Amino acid sequence: MGDNKVGTPLNEAIYAYPNMVDWIPKDKMPKTNAKVYESPLLDGVGIWVENRIKPLETKKTHEQITEEVKKIIKENNVEIIVSYLPVGSDKVTEFWAQICLDTNTAFVNCIPSFIASDEKWAKKFKEKNIPVIGDDIKGQVGATIVHRTLAKLCSDRGTKIEKTYQINVGGNTDFLNMKEQDRLASKRISKTESVQSQLKERLADDQIYVGPSDFIPFLGNTKLMFMRIEGRQWANIPYNMEVRLEVDDKANSAGIVIDAIRLAKIALDRGVGGPIIPASAYLMKHPLEQMSDVQAKKDCEKFVEGK
Repeated sequence: MGDNKVGTPLNEAIYAYPNMVDWIPKDKMPKTNAKVYESPLLDGVGIWVENRIKPLETKKTHEQITEEVKKIIKENNVEIIVSYLPVGSDKVTEFWAQICLDTNTAFVNCIPSFIASDEKWAKKFKEKNIPVIGDDIKGQVGATIVHRTLAKLCSDRGTKIEKTYQINVGGNTDFLNMKEQDRLASKRISKTESVQSQLKERLADDQIYVGPSDFIPFLGNTKLMFMRIEGRQWANIPYNMEVRLEVDDKANSAGIVIDAIRLAKIALDRGVGGPIIPASAYLMKHPLEQMSDVQAKKDCEKFVEGK
């Protein structure tokens, strides 16, 4: 977290560098009493991002920050915590997952650090009867949802997919952070397994590539996805398709996380804990249980209806 954000109102902090807020002028942004508070840094800032911003230099110990966080959650009657940490922030994600367990707060994990889909963490949330939804959010019409939908279509129509790739580029700090290859292991697993789960025949590891590709500064919040599927139809005739998708990355996931928060609140109100499987399968790339998007949507609607 940069020292230009901590302690400032949220409606001001979101405009601080290196954020890219361009959909509403700063003076038109509704004001709020909510403030930005300090979190342990741990592995939350990659080397590429650290070179562009000045992380907060704290004099507080990890234990002091932990107790402050718990106090803030209690004083503000926080019910749900949403994690949009940078990709590769495994230690910080586990910190916030444990905070949720310690404070009986629901957790929505939008990044590919595995909590809701990890059996150990899932068991902890189940035992304490605290809802958790995750992991790694799907965009409303994002790269992965488009890829898995088309891959399933090809598979359901009886073609044999032989190879496929999906590459993504963008210009925000998320893509800058992902230039650090060591932070991408779980991201590639999440995106790849999301596509593989829709195929009747799993592709060999060397015949599928799904993942971030590069950082292009002038793209800003625009994300470009390039996808290709190659295979064979009836009578062994080859076919291929290519798709180019351009979206605003922040808006593409914002609507989905709103649904995740609503579903977490429903679970809280009903006293349902542990991984919320229908919500995770429909809204996230790497749930504890994968299913088709059609089935996940049906199960999600049944969950909302209380069936």
